[in-house]
Amino acid sequence: MTKKVRRTFTEEFKQQIVQLYQNGKPRKDIIREYELTPSSLDKWINQSKSSGSFKEKDNLSPEQKELQEL
Repeated sequence: MTKKVRRTFTEEFKQQIVQLYQNGKPRKDIIREYELTPSSLDKWINQSKSSGSFKEKDNLSPEQKELQEL
């Protein structure tokens, strides 16, 4: 049994994927072609919409930011 390695993606890659989706490419095609999980794709799309950034710290709610600063 092989252990599934967690892949990391660059900001540019995530941006390109979101761009494909925004340009009308079907979600299932993106997931299949790039071997992504549906949850990853959804997360990137939501992050792009909410803050335009894929960095975790840029996507924290005001409450989460406040907790981090304490």
